[in-house]
Amino acid sequence: MPRTKTFDEQQALDRAMETFWKKGYHATSMQDLVDTMGINRASLYDTFGGKKALFTKAFERYRSINTTGMKRFLDQQESVKTGLRQLFTRAIEESQSEKGQQGCFVVNVTTELVPSDPEVETLVTTNKEVVVGVFSEFLQKGVALGEIDKGKDLEALANMIFALYAGIKVVGKIPGQQAALLGALDAALKVLD
Repeated sequence: MPRTKTFDEQQALDRAMETFWKKGYHATSMQDLVDTMGINRASLYDTFGGKKALFTKAFERYRSINTTGMKRFLDQQESVKTGLRQLFTRAIEESQSEKGQQGCFVVNVTTELVPSDPEVETLVTTNKEVVVGVFSEFLQKGVALGEIDKGKDLEALANMIFALYAGIKVVGKIPGQQAALLGALDAALKVLD
């Protein structure tokens, strides 16, 4: 008779995500995962597969949570320019916080594993496409509202916004960068005028 699970899978996955995020993929051992997830090794393998499969699920969970949250935030904004400013100001503040010193999980994964791991490269590329799509859709709203000239290359602008967002998550790890990042944000948003 199969044993019933005595742990919350999502909670265990969130703990794995935090462990990979803090330590990186290569520095995270299976014992680290067993300890932080609060489950035994057999349950880990039975539920999530090996380390790589668990990492992939943790990455997808992070991506889903963050993309959904970003989309929800942007959907609530009445002004595209104001909404982007608020999104980035929040990202800058977060990056300068203690938790923000961990950096962005996606950026950390990209710098650690791409291009040496084609499977992870695909995950990161898919993440970029999804987030750029969210930004592109938001910029289209700006065109519809008359805030952005319809002659602008929205795909290029969405890619620029994505690059700025990722860059903030990297540079934001350096203490005392809030003013410099806000200045960069002001300069970047002028492109939308």
